[in-house]
Order: sequence, then C-alpha cells, then structure tokens
Amino acid sequence: MKKTYKIEVDCANCANLMENAAKKTAGVQSATVNFMTQKMIVEFAEGKEPKAIMKDVLAACKKVEPDCEIFL
Repeated sequence: MKKTYKIEVDCANCANLMENAAKKTAGVQSATVNFMTQKMIVEFAEGKEPKAIMKDVLAACKKVEPDCEIFL
C-alpha cells in the first residue's frame, strides 16, 4: 500500500536525509521525499499498519532532521 504525506522540510539535503531514514524503518518497502512539492510517498510492507509505522518514520526523520514535520 502506498500513501502520500505532506511534509515540511527546509532544504533538499534534509529531504534526502529524511528519505534515507524512512527507507531504513521496519515495515517500509520504499520511500520517496520530494523537496519541491513537500511530499513524502511511502510504500508499506504487506499486512503492516501504516499509522504505527509512520510514527516510527517520524521518529527516525526527527533524529536526522529535528526541524522536519510529517503531517499524518
């Protein structure tokens, strides 16, 4: 299942760091962060609950970029 989330990130490098952090999160098959559109597209592993995984994604992203926001 793929879902798109609105994000708030300050620079392209930060977006890249967020993308890498999201990709490493358990339950995420793939993640793409687009700095220009301020959106994150996440594809979840089958049978996983997106809301629970996105809490982990947000925590991982805040470790690499404390100012970022993901609007769940």
